[in-house]
Amino acid sequence: MALERGGAGSGLRARVVRDGALYLVGPAVLASRYGRRLGWRVDRRALRNTLLLALFVLPFYLVGSSLPTVRAYYPMWGTGLALSSFLPHAVGQFVVVLAAETYFRGLLCVGVREIGFKSVFISPVVYALQHAGKPPIELLLSGPTDVLFGAVDYQSRSILPSVVAHGLGLTLLDWLVLHPPLLAPERVVRWLRWLPIPL
Repeated sequence: MALERGGAGSGLRARVVRDGALYLVGPAVLASRYGRRLGWRVDRRALRNTLLLALFVLPFYLVGSSLPTVRAYYPMWGTGLALSSFLPHAVGQFVVVLAAETYFRGLLCVGVREIGFKSVFISPVVYALQHAGKPPIELLLSGPTDVLFGAVDYQSRSILPSVVAHGLGLTLLDWLVLHPPLLAPERVVRWLRWLPIPL
């Protein structure tokens, strides 16, 4: 069982404040001022695409939670298995994800959808740079993930799919990392040894 890291709760709170201001409030003000929609909507298409995207990314989180580099890095802000520790951690993390998705998929994709499908290619490089310093496999997958999430949100006219897939996926990842691996790490490393990165 992972132990809580000292100061982790305050680090997450600081990130919630910073990202909430920069990536949630900032885009909301810009969207309001310039008559843009950020994809804060829920309808049948968004719900269907949310379920499909969440199911698609689930195996990545399950397999990833068994990789040694991922297990050494997560949870980013230490937490414990006790509900009194994990629940506030999960809520704070979800706010950070909502802010990131509002900026990357809302403002930079759904918010400029009138330029066409190419809007999904606006942010992959910047999004990938946001993952520098994280496990190499996460950095490798961040650009393609940005395009996938953007494409689904673009088609949905909603950021709900990426918010749920990213937010619940990250919470699930932390929960899994706090437990013994579902899959033997040596086996997962063998499966992925063809990748030119440390696992």
